[in-house]
Amino acid sequence: MRRLLSPIAILFTLAFALLSISVPSAAPQDRQGRVSNVLVVTMDGMRWQEVFGGMSAELLTPKEGGVSEAVKSKVEERFGGATPEQRREKLMPYLWTVIAKVGQVFGDPSRGSDARVTNGMRFSYPGYNEILSGFPDPRIDSNDRKPNPNVTVLEWLNGRPGYSGKIAAFASWELLPWIVNTERSHLYANGDGPPITDAKTDRERAINDFAADLPPYWGETRADAPTGAGALEYLKKKRPRVLYVMLGETDEWAHGRRYDLYLDAAWRNDRFIRRLWETAQSMPEYKGRTALLLATDHGRGNTGENWTSHGEKVLESDQIWMAAMGPGVAPLGVRSGMKVTQSQIAATIATLLGEDYNGAQPKAAQPLKLN
Repeated sequence: MRRLLSPIAILFTLAFALLSISVPSAAPQDRQGRVSNVLVVTMDGMRWQEVFGGMSAELLTPKEGGVSEAVKSKVEERFGGATPEQRREKLMPYLWTVIAKVGQVFGDPSRGSDARVTNGMRFSYPGYNEILSGFPDPRIDSNDRKPNPNVTVLEWLNGRPGYSGKIAAFASWELLPWIVNTERSHLYANGDGPPITDAKTDRERAINDFAADLPPYWGETRADAPTGAGALEYLKKKRPRVLYVMLGETDEWAHGRRYDLYLDAAWRNDRFIRRLWETAQSMPEYKGRTALLLATDHGRGNTGENWTSHGEKVLESDQIWMAAMGPGVAPLGVRSGMKVTQSQIAATIATLLGEDYNGAQPKAAQPLKLN
């Protein structure tokens, strides 16, 4: 089975590279400018341990990480380094060479920075509700397909002047329409089916064909490459003011105890984030007027045995990370001595846009202090 999985990962990488167009590198935005748009990207179940420390050599084993001896040397060559700083930059180069220098990163325990989930469940649907609604809800206690009873910040913004029809979400996980409750919110939420629902050009049809040609390895959960390609095309064609992209492969490969492919997924997610940002910066509607938020829905275990898991019984999986850059975000780098929570993201999205989500939803946590 391992001989089959690595080519699949290679296929995802090569295909996404072919589908992505090159855009000129853009300088960081003027931090004094007014934010008109927000891009939000989440990496499902991406551990803080790798974000801040890079590859963990202890997990490069057949037992703990599902990594064969033949593969181990290649992973070490690709992601290894003498220091945590070197390893993390190899794993997520855009986060560490750009975002961390002109923006902010939260959740590094070595800097006394504490980022947590507050929902107590420590798995996906409760986490995404907390991210998008701004508070935990004990009614959301499973990953079942139940419409979210809470109005998310995306739905609330969609009802504000100037935002109607300008909010969109893409996901690799098929539960996205339930999380944002499309029946009530009428948001555009692409979480299953073709990544481009109204394909008209040869390129758009090629992206849908590419998605259809990938093996359904996780059932209805699709690979991140077509999700990202669809989101980029939507950005260029529809010009949303808020675009949320929920990536999922890091969680899937971790649950499968494939540390090598988990690392590869994180590297590809970082590359997508760069492409998303640079695509936005190449467009006049977004250049100098767009902020970026990064987050994860939950953490994971911290041992060779339980790094694949999370949930109520894995207490340390409440520990997460977040990052931000753009106008209104001071260049403070890795924050020290701060306590932040996942529930602050919803109000942060609105506040960056000059909107008062807390006034409409008093239960929501206050926004992150980015200045």
